[in-house]
Amino acid sequence: MIKLTKRQDEILQIVKQNGPITGKEIAEKLSLTRAALRPDLAILTMSGNLDARPRVGYYFNDNFEVKQQAKKFIHQKVNDYKAHPIVVEKSTSVYDAIVQLFLEDVGTLYAVDSEGLLAGVISRKDLLRASLGNKNLNDLPVSVIMTRMPNIITIEPEETLLEAAKKMIHNHIDSLPVVKVEDQLKNTYLLVGRITKTTITRAYLEIMEEKTD
Repeated sequence: MIKLTKRQDEILQIVKQNGPITGKEIAEKLSLTRAALRPDLAILTMSGNLDARPRVGYYFNDNFEVKQQAKKFIHQKVNDYKAHPIVVEKSTSVYDAIVQLFLEDVGTLYAVDSEGLLAGVISRKDLLRASLGNKNLNDLPVSVIMTRMPNIITIEPEETLLEAAKKMIHNHIDSLPVVKVEDQLKNTYLLVGRITKTTITRAYLEIMEEKTD
């Protein structure tokens, strides 16, 4: 993004409030000659901040702000939006996991080992599948039904929200465990958070609704 000068910012505000407006009218408001103003108008037009129409004048490009806000979203880090993961031990029973799922009102639980390393992922579908026709949910540990490494799709804190969204859409999942690599060769990861489709949607709306002065 081009860093604007004070005068260029003033021009943008004038066009926002009065557009469409001619170059002559902008120059008069700033007490400048049209020749002095011409380079600034050229920069603002070429950068996409302003559009110009012959015999009409300059007007503010609303789509420019939308695009800039979208670019801002693209570069946001997972680390800034991750939520606390809802964790169970891998020895937890399916019955207790179901209770935990509904108490926390989430769609996914993460199973960890005694060192807090990610051991597995348990979804609502996993728990529903296990509960159908099974009368011994208290005796069935989640380690039997959970998805294990290397089949768990993860995201790291420094990756972007866009990368997280791509992983969820590509793999048809609703959330990702946020992890720090302990030993990649052994597929051992420290669980540090979670990111969901809802989180990404909320972040996108917050960024797109930000108003520039």
